[in-house]
Amino acid sequence: MAPPQSTTSDNQGPHPQGHTPWRPEISGQRASGLRRRSLLAGVAALGAAGAIGAASGCSRVPTAQAQGGGRLLERLRAKGSVTLGLAGEQPYGYIGTDGKMTGSAPTIARVIFKRLGVPRVEPFPTDFGSLIVGLNSQQFDVVAAGMYINPDRCAQVIFADPEYQMLDAFIVRKGNPLKLRTYKDIARTGARMATGVGYAEIDYAKEAGVTHITTLPDQLAGLLAVEQERVDVFVGTAVTVRNVVKQSRTTKAEATPEVTPYVKGKPVIDVGGFAFRTPETDLRDAFNRELHKMKRSGELLDLMRPFGFTAQQMTEITAKEKCRP
Repeated sequence: MAPPQSTTSDNQGPHPQGHTPWRPEISGQRASGLRRRSLLAGVAALGAAGAIGAASGCSRVPTAQAQGGGRLLERLRAKGSVTLGLAGEQPYGYIGTDGKMTGSAPTIARVIFKRLGVPRVEPFPTDFGSLIVGLNSQQFDVVAAGMYINPDRCAQVIFADPEYQMLDAFIVRKGNPLKLRTYKDIARTGARMATGVGYAEIDYAKEAGVTHITTLPDQLAGLLAVEQERVDVFVGTAVTVRNVVKQSRTTKAEATPEVTPYVKGKPVIDVGGFAFRTPETDLRDAFNRELHKMKRSGELLDLMRPFGFTAQQMTEITAKEKCRP
């Protein structure tokens, strides 16, 4: 995403993006009808997994600092596994209620790394704002969190080409009593808005003149805050908002249609992808080659569809385009 965001702004943003875990199976089984108790159990699972990861330190693989292209790929092949940084955001990358890693990004990573000769993927749960720091400090090997691509982040890491493009959506009370359909509507009505920590949506809201902005841990917390009338609207990526409303079976809130954010009067379509340490261009390029094969064959959409993605969210935008200031 090319808007004027901070380096911790999402998405997922996933989206930008730390959020709620619950699960479609990583094998691609469609999720349906998860109850709120399951969603809350998923939050606990993420916290427990994060604590385990922090205590064990995970298996760190040194990166090349000066050699052209880096040597991480060959090291991962020798080790037989790659560690993925997750931010606990449904549907991008999270720990399910069974304690296992799932989401669109881990599913894609599992397929691509196997084809690159790395048969195992392992999770490292963290909060969204720590993903780039954790990557560059070698806590894990790749960010698999549907991270939005923008110039600030491109100055710190390198991105594969994005696997999806995304607009926003709102969680509002049933019937949308304040008629909130755009960021300008939130500003005009003085509605109390919430979103996730580090989300790109914070900047979009400020751009539209929104002044009442609260941050919450995840989209489930946002749904509950709207239901309990502690806030008027929760803002997130369209797929995240749709999924939490549908899977919680709420009768007190609803998701709006997609919302286009504007920056300096121009519409913004965000894109998300995998992030790698800056020296590791060989790994990034090898990953990109497999990703583009999956795009051409339709396999990428097949993998992402069970997590709520549609054909309209597939994209040919490149990381290079979104990294331009």
